[in-house]
Amino acid sequence: PGPERRAVRLVSAPVRIADAATVGLLRPGDRVDVIAAVEGDAEARVVARDVRVAEVPRGAGVGKTLFPEAGGLAGAGSGALVVLSVERETAAALAGAGASGRLAVAVSYAE
Repeated sequence: PGPERRAVRLVSAPVRIADAATVGLLRPGDRVDVIAAVEGDAEARVVARDVRVAEVPRGAGVGKTLFPEAGGLAGAGSGALVVLSVERETAAALAGAGASGRLAVAVSYAE
C-alpha cells in the first residue's frame, strides 16, 4: 500500500480584481492565475496558479460597495468581485495580497 493521501480541502475565496471589465469576461469553471501588483514595486507576483472560478457575482454594484454610514455608495477601490475555489493557504495569501495591492487575473489554458 502506498502512502496515505490526504484530501485537498477547498474553500470559496471572494477576491476583488482591479479591472472590472476583466471580471466580466470570466465564467464559472474558468481557471485563472491571480497576479498581485503593489504600488512602487517594479514587478508583480503570482499569488495563485490555475485556480477555478466558482462564481462571478452580477449586479452587486461592480466596483462599489454600499456603506450606509458614509451616505451611500463609496469606492471599495475599483474593480469587481470574483469567487475562487482555492486551498485554505491560498485563500490567506489572496487576502493578504488584496489588502496590500491590486489584483489581476490571467486566464489559464491547458497546454
